[in-house]
Amino acid sequence: MTTIHVAGGVGVADTAMASYDAALADANLHNYNLVAVSSVAPAEATVEAVPKAPDLGPAGNRLTVVEARRTVGPGDAVDFREGGRAGAAGAESKRAPRRRPDAVAGLGWATGPGPGLFYEVTGEEAADVRSRIRAGLDGGADLRDWELPDRETRVETVAAEPDRYATAVVIAAYGESEPIL
Repeated sequence: MTTIHVAGGVGVADTAMASYDAALADANLHNYNLVAVSSVAPAEATVEAVPKAPDLGPAGNRLTVVEARRTVGPGDAVDFREGGRAGAAGAESKRAPRRRPDAVAGLGWATGPGPGLFYEVTGEEAADVRSRIRAGLDGGADLRDWELPDRETRVETVAAEPDRYATAVVIAAYGESEPIL
């Protein structure tokens, strides 16, 4: 039976790509060429949440993944007025306080007899990401008419830092890596 490992990480760096690489390193998935697939888990697979991905093969190999990824940077400040975003209907014209949003990435999975599902969500608030994951898994199971009673969620959050990029990732890595050449 093949294991799908779910690991997450966060990274902060001077560029968006460097923060993504740091987040992958935090999850121990930085030495692979990630190949994204849609969100169906094969029936014969088991899904295991791990603090960090184990060694899944030599550096440079191809690794099949489902990935939730969010990066925020220096230009991502958000205006807020009375709990809403600037520009919303009825917003006052005076300047609102600005803050940098957090980078939040989440991955949920649902399994049962037969195939399972992953659902990836990103956003600025962990509670909202978790709620949308639950709704997405419910919708995906209903669409397929699958019974998926076993459900788990992993969410990673990283606070933005001034003048730097921050990335959060959660990745489901399918089995072992394979040679790319």
